[in-house]
This record gives sequence, structure tokens and C-alpha cells, in this order.
Amino acid sequence: MTVSKTNDDEENENSGVTFEVVEGDLEAGVKVPRRGVYLLPNLFTTAALFSGFYAIVAAMNGQFEYGAIAIYVAGVLDGLDGRVARMTHTQSAFGAQYDSLSDVVAFGAAPALVMYSWSLSSLGKVGWMVCFIFLACAALRLARFNVQLETTDNRFFTGLSSPIAASVLAGSVWVGSDMGLTGNQVSYLVAAMTLAVAGLMVSNIRYQSFKNIGIKERVPFMTIVLVILAFAVVFIDPPKVLLVIGAVYALSGPVAMIWRRS
Repeated sequence: MTVSKTNDDEENENSGVTFEVVEGDLEAGVKVPRRGVYLLPNLFTTAALFSGFYAIVAAMNGQFEYGAIAIYVAGVLDGLDGRVARMTHTQSAFGAQYDSLSDVVAFGAAPALVMYSWSLSSLGKVGWMVCFIFLACAALRLARFNVQLETTDNRFFTGLSSPIAASVLAGSVWVGSDMGLTGNQVSYLVAAMTLAVAGLMVSNIRYQSFKNIGIKERVPFMTIVLVILAFAVVFIDPPKVLLVIGAVYALSGPVAMIWRRS
């Protein structure tokens, strides 16, 4: 039995329109089109996107601690999707673009709205403008990363990475909630910190990326011991320890730059 094509089908074929993702793989030096997307790494990206969305919903409901934790979870998932793609040889242009869009939500919109709901709403227009500046800087940081990906040294980031910037904001909310502070009490300090972190994202300051650390390579036995100790320290007081780690990393770039110039 033959199935006749509809006019819409013929128009789509003639115009080159398709509703499927078509990417090319190289086989013997020839680019062969492949339909569809890789499932495994994009599942991690989707989970990170969901965590960012959940952080926004939690903040809207006044559950600021849950919102902060969700941003940290998104950071972990974001770190896994790229490594999983490289380990399973499932990197794709679609995955890279999807990851960037997910990052804008999880590490741009989510921390900005959590900060606004927790503290900066008390500053009125100034508060939401500070949050928008952070969101815009996160989007600019990600766009610059994408266009410089093939031309920069992968051992370093140019500007503070958006997941770390988001973790600094999330950590401050988590610590404040844990200590029983209301955001209104520290709104001006929070606004200054948010602007400072936003500025670091779009700066030209170099940060260590740690991408040259091979997880499949052999390491000294003491390295495993140190990793176990690090986990133990984090679990002593997660909000404070994670905030300190994020803040130290955020400050390491400017300190290293000043050290090199002195």
C-alpha cells in the first residue's frame, strides 16, 4: 500500500524544514547526517534544568533553603552532563546548546529570583534591577564561553563561571536561613555581593577550570584520603562550608591577578 504525501509534507521537503534534530558524524572523513539526540547526557541537563526551575518555585513559596539546595544540585548535575558525554563519546552540538540554555535558567534566573524573593524585594526597583543585572551577566558569560570555546586554553575560565557565581548566592541564602536571618536585615549587603559576583562573571579575570584533572588516571593513595576528608568537612556544616568554598574560589581570580602584577 502506498501512502501519498500531503501538500504540507511536500512543502516541508522543498523548503528544507524538519521537525527532527539532524546532526552530522564524521565517518571516513565524510559527514554523515544522524537524526535524533543522545539521551544520557541530555537527561542530566534536563535534571539540572528542573532543579533550577524547582529553586524558583521554592523561593516563590518562601522555601528559601530548599531553593538554595536545588541550585547546588543543579551545579552537580551540570558538572556531570559534560563528563558523561565525553566518557561515553556522546558529545553533540545540540547537547552543548541545550546545556547553555539550561544554565541560563539554573545559574542565572534561579539564583536571581531566589535572591529577590529572600532579600532584594525589600529594595523595590533597585532590588529587581540588581537581580536583572546578575541574570544578564550570567547570560553574557555563557554566550562568551560558547564563542571562545575553541580558541581559549581549557585549563582556565575567562571570568567566574556561572555555576560558582550561583553557588555563592545560594550559599548566602542557605546560611542566612540556617542562622534565622531574614533577607531584609542584610538587603544592602546582599545587593553589593550580587553585583560583585555579576561583575566577576563578565570580567577578563582568569580562573582555574580544573578540567585537566583526569578522573580515569591513577592518583596517589593519599588523594583518596583527602577526598574523604573533604566530604567529612562539608557535612559538618554544609551551608557554611560550601559558601566558604565558593567565596574562596570567586576571590582566587582577583587575588591571583594582583599577585601576577605585583
